[in-house]
Amino acid sequence: MAEDVVDLCAALLRIDTTNHGRGESAGEREAAEFVAAHLEAAGVPATLLEPAPRRTNVLARVPGTEPDLPAVLVQAHLDVVPADPAEWSVPPFGGIERDGYLWGRGAVDMKDMVAMVLSVVGTWAREGRAPRRDVVLAFVADEEDTGAYGAHWLVDHHAGHFAGCAAAISESGGFSHRTFDKRIYPIGTAERGTSHLRLTATGRAGHGSRRNEDNAVLKLVNALGRLAALRHPVRLTPAVRAFIEQVGAALGVPVDLDDVDATIARFGPAAKLVENTVRNSTTPTVLDAGYKVNVIPGSASAEIDVRTLPGTVDELLAAVDDALGPDVRREFLQHQPPVQAPIDSPWFDAMADALRAEDPEAVVVPYCLGGGTDAKAFSRLGIDCYGFAPLHLPEGFDYRSLTHGVDERVPVEGLRFGARVLDRFLSS
Repeated sequence: MAEDVVDLCAALLRIDTTNHGRGESAGEREAAEFVAAHLEAAGVPATLLEPAPRRTNVLARVPGTEPDLPAVLVQAHLDVVPADPAEWSVPPFGGIERDGYLWGRGAVDMKDMVAMVLSVVGTWAREGRAPRRDVVLAFVADEEDTGAYGAHWLVDHHAGHFAGCAAAISESGGFSHRTFDKRIYPIGTAERGTSHLRLTATGRAGHGSRRNEDNAVLKLVNALGRLAALRHPVRLTPAVRAFIEQVGAALGVPVDLDDVDATIARFGPAAKLVENTVRNSTTPTVLDAGYKVNVIPGSASAEIDVRTLPGTVDELLAAVDDALGPDVRREFLQHQPPVQAPIDSPWFDAMADALRAEDPEAVVVPYCLGGGTDAKAFSRLGIDCYGFAPLHLPEGFDYRSLTHGVDERVPVEGLRFGARVLDRFLSS
């Protein structure tokens, strides 16, 4: 008897795979071994690859009955962000089932998806079924930091494993979102780019009591003020435009693309799915200057989280440079361009069909992710990447706030729903 998806997810949640950043992580090896063992038990050979000790990735391929069809990649990360037990009402790595939910760090980001995929593969083995096309699997390390030990490393060093993959699915899409009397299921077809910047101002160091017209701190603060004052224009990418038009039609809300902000405000709870993706963003997050209150430092720096919509990177960076002026230089800490996949495609249609087969009232729409995923790595191989980790969520369940949040949890029936949807999609 194959394990229930809830049991699989609970077991994964009990493996602490905290990614602390800066190359420090726990438990990725144990989680990878768990995944590999379940794949092997289902008759699917698995390969473990490590770019560094215990930073473990799992690769596998389930052969399809029609191998000439384009393959589909399912990619999911095994690591999670830190969780402070003092803030939680349950142990974050307890994998506890309570009140119809499975609680634990990674429940929605994204060990739920890992468990659903293992459940589907196990069901195929138990029932003697196989997908039509090859299903390529990648369970990776390090998504919660830079991906240097995970997806980006695999793309750089093991690209051959992904040969023949035309499309990929992963996190941040396919979940239900109750809005008024409709259940909206957004499928990620794009995501904003990530351009983390370090800004540095230099000046003349000196005593804090003396006049100094070449103060690095003032140069930096003034530049940050100009940056904060930027009002980035609305830029409607295909995914965002389609989301606005289709959600408006489903809700019976008038859509005015000349006043996007007012239109979105009429969307009620669905506004949260789109409000951060109609513009670029430049958010200061780190400041570093000085070492003693009576000393003017010779340099000051800041780090900026910059998110860019597809087709807008050059425009955004030009606006940043204009705001910074000549006294502040910038450098990239990370620069990953935005990605987008076709909305009008058989892949999107198949995902929508799988959702509607399990929920006939589903309103399926494309959307753009405000943050980033490992799609930025796999898209480098020419693979169309979609956010599709299906879940049926109870009304009022704030899925998005629980990602990286306290008391992260996933509804058990939502997990079972997601496994059925994935089975339909991956079997098609």
